[in-house]
Amino acid sequence: MDTREFTFRYKVRNWPEYNRALVRRGQLTLWFDERAIAAWRDTARSSGPGRPKVYANAAIECALVLKSVFHLSLRATQGFLGSVVTLMGLELPVPDYSTMSRRQARLTVSLPPAHRSSARHVVVDSTGLKVYGAGEWHAGKYRRAGRRVWRKLHLGVDETTREILAADVTESRVHDSRRLHALLTQIPGTIAQVSGDRGYDTRAAYEAVLDCRSLTTIVPRRNARISEGNDPPAWRLARDATLRAIEVQGRYGWRTSSGCTRQSLAENAMFRFKTVFGGKLWARIFDNQRVEAAIKCAVLNQMTGLGMPHTLRVLWGW
Repeated sequence: MDTREFTFRYKVRNWPEYNRALVRRGQLTLWFDERAIAAWRDTARSSGPGRPKVYANAAIECALVLKSVFHLSLRATQGFLGSVVTLMGLELPVPDYSTMSRRQARLTVSLPPAHRSSARHVVVDSTGLKVYGAGEWHAGKYRRAGRRVWRKLHLGVDETTREILAADVTESRVHDSRRLHALLTQIPGTIAQVSGDRGYDTRAAYEAVLDCRSLTTIVPRRNARISEGNDPPAWRLARDATLRAIEVQGRYGWRTSSGCTRQSLAENAMFRFKTVFGGKLWARIFDNQRVEAAIKCAVLNQMTGLGMPHTLRVLWGW
């Protein structure tokens, strides 16, 4: 009798291309084209009292991108950007650190996805990010029992391209399903399917997906039961269809056949986010934290576009 144990592992099929993509992520190329130089200063006429703006939003966003990529403080970002402008021989004003912090809260950052003619399969998930504080060691040293302050990052990821299509930051007490509608409204084009874990097994999540006229593949809770009413609402019908499919195929069989297992790609996006930028937000104001997270997601999309691994699941025995 063969008593060997088997498990699944993943083999990267395009390692040479992916290896070159990892190298390109560390390459430093900075340039200012003529359009960026022309759009650096704010030329709009001031409509109210106070000093007119000197820097356009493009200048502030450029500084914040450098801050996120190189893990700099606001003061160090001012010095870094000033050195780049000086070395390139440009006569451009450099925003100071207080201007960056003040303008960051009102900055609008978009996540333009790659154009696709076909409908998308969106996978969603959330993770916790620490905010400014002394940390666990400080709380343990001084025996402080206060609750740690966290923010929750909600992401919607394209199952095919792995790019982040939508992002939102909320307080830690906000339930995942309550922000699903806000995530889906950020995504342009047609959404064919939305997959999520059992944290999205709520009425609000089902209704948000049905509003987009998309297929719902949300993992139901273990104690989920088929509704017994004569005229259940639409979200109940969608959930009951999932439960009946699980009765026939089994939970694992349904997850595989429906494509719900691809929801793990959202967890991979969380892992990449924390690996590249760390598990905390440096901004102290909530509006600044939302912009900081959006900028990091936009930068992560640029890194994803350089190349991603193509893996193949293989059987491994010992």
